[in-house]
Amino acid sequence: MRFMVMVKATKDSEAGVMPTQEEFAEMGSFNEELVKAGVMEAGEGLHPSSRGARVAFSGKDRRVIDGPFPETKELVAGFWIWNCGSLQEAIEWVKKCPNPMRSDSEIEIRQIFSAEDFGDALTPELREQEERLRKEVQSRAG
Repeated sequence: MRFMVMVKATKDSEAGVMPTQEEFAEMGSFNEELVKAGVMEAGEGLHPSSRGARVAFSGKDRRVIDGPFPETKELVAGFWIWNCGSLQEAIEWVKKCPNPMRSDSEIEIRQIFSAEDFGDALTPELREQEERLRKEVQSRAG
């Protein structure tokens, strides 16, 4: 099972406060442990929402909303993509994680859909398209 593990933003992360060398090293060690265990597929930090935008959809209309966004607790400051045997395994890994922020923080874990989750709605033609696109993306990354 694949999971997106999201580090929730804080006032510091939204203000652009960067980690110290010690904090980078501590998180680097944790990431190394994840990689060696075959869990981590990707992971990145995100710039503050002041450097981002949202696009709101209403029918065929699109409206661009420039950051910053007011609800810090609803924002993501970074993420990992993990491959774990279960949600419980992902939780156990998060419990080993150093606090990603200098203040109290949260990490949210969400399972990523797989083709099987969509049942008959994902026709053989659509499955083939998904697989072709996935391979194309992977070939660019490799």
